[in-house]
Amino acid sequence: MLAASDSKLVSAALAGKARAWDKLVKRYDGLVYNYALRMVSNPDDARDIMQDTFMAVCRNLAGWRGESQFKSWLMTIAHHRCVEFYRRRREQQGLDDSEEPRSDCDWHQPEQVYSQQQQGRRLVAALQQIPLAQRQVLEMKFFQQLTLTDIAQRTGTSLNTVKSRLYSGADKLKQLLEGES
Repeated sequence: MLAASDSKLVSAALAGKARAWDKLVKRYDGLVYNYALRMVSNPDDARDIMQDTFMAVCRNLAGWRGESQFKSWLMTIAHHRCVEFYRRRREQQGLDDSEEPRSDCDWHQPEQVYSQQQQGRRLVAALQQIPLAQRQVLEMKFFQQLTLTDIAQRTGTSLNTVKSRLYSGADKLKQLLEGES
């Protein structure tokens, strides 16, 4: 049902109906932003990636043929924007992790909030130390909850490569997190 609704919104947006485009953006902006935030660990960069993603989708909307779900197509574009972000960043300068990830504050249980923030920071920092290809597979598997077959299709790699990256990345993540304890 969701795919049919997306399909109708895409058709309407291609026909020039701005409200249809707005509905598509509102439906998926949170998903794209959260994915980008997990990948780049910086809210400002995540917003930029989200904006770039939707600009690319808008420019190429006619290119979506409906062979896959719109959401899958959109998230593939978001994934490529994250990869481009890292390529540009690597070319321009070294990593700058000075900005901490933001989190909402719950004043009723400050110790628990602090502990959760620390765990989140540790996880983000550990993920940033894992090679990009492995981190992407971990993100798609655990945050987007994609199957290994879907991940292989999105990344253009074999199923065995995806499995190898998943297990290697998970092992490295475990070692990094245990090393900090």
